[in-house]
Amino acid sequence: MNRNTDRENFIPFARPSIGEEEEEAVIKVLRSGWLTTGKIAEKFETEFAGFVGSKYAAALNSATAGLHLALEAAGIKRGDRVITTPFTFASTAEVIRYLGADPVFADIEEETGNISPDLMFKTLSEYNEREKAKIKAVIPVHFAGLPCSMEEIEDAADKFELQIIEDSAHAFPVKLAEGRYKGRYAGTVGDMGVYSFYATKTITTGEGGMLVTDSKTCYERVKVMRLHGIDRDVFDRYNSIEGSWKYDITAPGFKYNMTDLAAALGLVQLKNAVNFLEKRRAIARYYIETFSQYDFLKIPDYSPEHAWHLFVIRIAPEKLTIGRDGFIELLKEEGIGTSVHFIPLHIMTYYKKRYGFKENDFPESFKRYRNSISIPIYPGLSDDSLQLISETVVKIGKKYYKKAT
Repeated sequence: MNRNTDRENFIPFARPSIGEEEEEAVIKVLRSGWLTTGKIAEKFETEFAGFVGSKYAAALNSATAGLHLALEAAGIKRGDRVITTPFTFASTAEVIRYLGADPVFADIEEETGNISPDLMFKTLSEYNEREKAKIKAVIPVHFAGLPCSMEEIEDAADKFELQIIEDSAHAFPVKLAEGRYKGRYAGTVGDMGVYSFYATKTITTGEGGMLVTDSKTCYERVKVMRLHGIDRDVFDRYNSIEGSWKYDITAPGFKYNMTDLAAALGLVQLKNAVNFLEKRRAIARYYIETFSQYDFLKIPDYSPEHAWHLFVIRIAPEKLTIGRDGFIELLKEEGIGTSVHFIPLHIMTYYKKRYGFKENDFPESFKRYRNSISIPIYPGLSDDSLQLISETVVKIGKKYYKKAT
């Protein structure tokens, strides 16, 4: 039987690491009589804030919600501009549009996939001279788990009076290894940071996210806006003698709260976060050691700052007779799941139509997209699967290697 038709042997691109402790935590909530936002979500917030060293943490139902609430708390409104990278998932830019503001894109660094501080500075300088609307904030995206150059980004943010909202969906739990932020967790350098607990992420609550900040003003605004604009916690109004049916709506808020069911998963996952990271690091080291000798692949450098949410290989098209898409299909035929991170936003229909973008407006993002393949990296990946993935990538590369003429 071919591996691609043998579902039992198929190696998925991602798989959450869920054990008995997570199951027991969820069952305990199921039997508690209270399933939605309550004391468990509150505990998750407290423990997460303590873990990353932030004063405040707000548990949410997605990182998308966190980015939206962060921009809203930062005062972003219709007509404003927010600078970010086109090399990211939909949520980073769509939340800017939620508020009637517009994204301004700056291209990425070739090697890291992160926003280029030099191009960001150039874009800021040119844009603010040319346009009436001012860029008010920056969203650096820590691509694949590698933190952006936060010192340079903060220097630019200070010069141009920008608020920094870190998209740390990929970057938990890693500390910056050098510079003035040495020892700080990615996601805690800016005014606000947002983490993702989606099912594929380094820790998961199924769906979920967390916003962290040291600003009491921002935290209090987020806390109100995540649940309909209600002026206080109301989770105890149904099941506590101290609870009250009275509440006030102080703003037109959203429905972005995290349930206790999700938070129960998160609390257990948080305890295992460092162990999960070490397993991801070991897989990354194996891939790097295996692939580094082949010139038909470009691979990331090993870094202790990297969360290794993704391991992205880039094919060298000038060395192969097949393209990225063909390479992916051959991996699939061998029973190996993959993905592509990312399809740049500037080539998506909505952004092309609204802003008139062309493919080569952001050449590094487009080139990286055309050549990238994300291969499996997660704590539960077996040694046999890891070896098979590595051998298959090398086998395909060798088979379709361009012979010298």
